[in-house]
Amino acid sequence: MLGEAEPGNITPRHVAIIMDGNGRWAEARGLPRTVGHREGADAVKRTAEAAMELGIEYLTLFGFSSENWKRPATEISDLMALLARYLRSEIADIHKHNVRFRVVGERGAFSREIIALIDEGESLTRDNNSLNLTVALNYGGRADIAMAARRAAEEVASGRLAPEDITEARFSGWLSTAGMPDPDLIIRTSGEQRISNFLLWQSAYSEFVFVDTLWPDFSKADLVGAMTEFGRRERRYGASRG
Repeated sequence: MLGEAEPGNITPRHVAIIMDGNGRWAEARGLPRTVGHREGADAVKRTAEAAMELGIEYLTLFGFSSENWKRPATEISDLMALLARYLRSEIADIHKHNVRFRVVGERGAFSREIIALIDEGESLTRDNNSLNLTVALNYGGRADIAMAARRAAEEVASGRLAPEDITEARFSGWLSTAGMPDPDLIIRTSGEQRISNFLLWQSAYSEFVFVDTLWPDFSKADLVGAMTEFGRRERRYGASRG
């Protein structure tokens, strides 16, 4: 079992990362925020490669929240162009490395081009199994839970399910992350210490590690450091200390 390994020598099965600090990275260098986002995209590739090397099975990255639409229109436009460019250029490489690509979040707000690229990437990599790479786009934890609640209500209203049959396990199956294990470790970069509406249900017993590194500078060493800290933790899932 995961929790029975020696402290400091545990590989979390599922790591999720709140990628934060692209704008601050650029501003500190007197560069446009777009440059920070571009460097952040490079960090995504580095981190996925590191995750495979370290034996992580699931890597989930918070790429764009449902609240990020409030940013200036020019920044949104740049982000969408970068997203489309990334999907066009990286999916073939992702597939070559046997990585399964998946997106969670409400994709209907994106352009038809981006939706088509996401669908193509998911279809192409569906059977890959070296790493499960999930990117949360236009994602919000509250919206995810609300969507699952609507599905539960529909099941009850149709008579297919009794209210008392709605269990935590069944509810999890209605979330956008259905079929994935809950994250063992959630990392947030840039020194901020909040969850920002990310995987609210799924993170009930996750360990959190906050690092000062801005996302564009995030490296394999940062990932290893977070995993080392994770290995020091005693995960009790609500039980008292023995």
